[in-house]
Amino acid sequence: MDGLLAGISIAVIGGDDRELVLISELVKQGAFVKVVGFPPKPELKSARIVSNIKMALEGVDVVVLPMPGTDANGVVRAVYATDQLIITEDDLGLLKPGTLLIVGVARQILKDMARRCNIKIIETANLDNIAILNSIPTAEGAIQIAMEELPITIHGSRALVLGFGRCGITLARSLKALGAEVYIAARRLSDLARGYEAGYKSISYSELNQFLSEFDVIFNTVPFLILDRSKISLLNHNCLIIDIAATPGGTDFQAAEEAGIKAILAPGLPGKVAFQFILI
Repeated sequence: MDGLLAGISIAVIGGDDRELVLISELVKQGAFVKVVGFPPKPELKSARIVSNIKMALEGVDVVVLPMPGTDANGVVRAVYATDQLIITEDDLGLLKPGTLLIVGVARQILKDMARRCNIKIIETANLDNIAILNSIPTAEGAIQIAMEELPITIHGSRALVLGFGRCGITLARSLKALGAEVYIAARRLSDLARGYEAGYKSISYSELNQFLSEFDVIFNTVPFLILDRSKISLLNHNCLIIDIAATPGGTDFQAAEEAGIKAILAPGLPGKVAFQFILI
């Protein structure tokens, strides 16, 4: 088969519906694709399904991991897999030095293993042309959850967006378009200034405690603990937390449960609500 990827061998390890679309597109472009972590599906009819990571990695030119990558122990996100997929340094050692590994976000364990095996990592979450498009279904999915869980409308609600990066910007804009009173909290003064310019109420992290009791819903995009026990204690009991940061999120979920506050960890939303959009 002729195509841009003719003669290229690619291993796709784990993932969700986004990878099903990706695999089909890779095959259309002429790549030989090996897949692990999926049962037989129509989308995979031209790919080779293998039973373990080692078989997938043998002899390939490129490795693709899902957007969330792995957890801190090397477990790959694989929603269709019947058993855990754990990628190890021995696995990466099967690859030729300089092999390209493409992943959304690389945890430190993956970076360390790749460095020792001389494997080149590209994190697609750092690429604006991918991450900005990815923020659209992420924001829509987060708002969908809020609409289902809140006893009030988004219109007229007080919503806080923690973090004003790619997802935070799209989420704040979408909430404002629906009529919410939007606050944004960020670390950098430039982000706070941009939020103010866009018509949001901008607050610094150091000011959060003064405002936390006022919100109906909080969306966290920050991938480190920000809604800790002390901050959760300041929320009103009807507040809903939707955490879309990479697992384990930026919320103390145990503290939220003890306080009677509903907190939802919702990573990987594009793969659940609108996975095809990210390929446009």
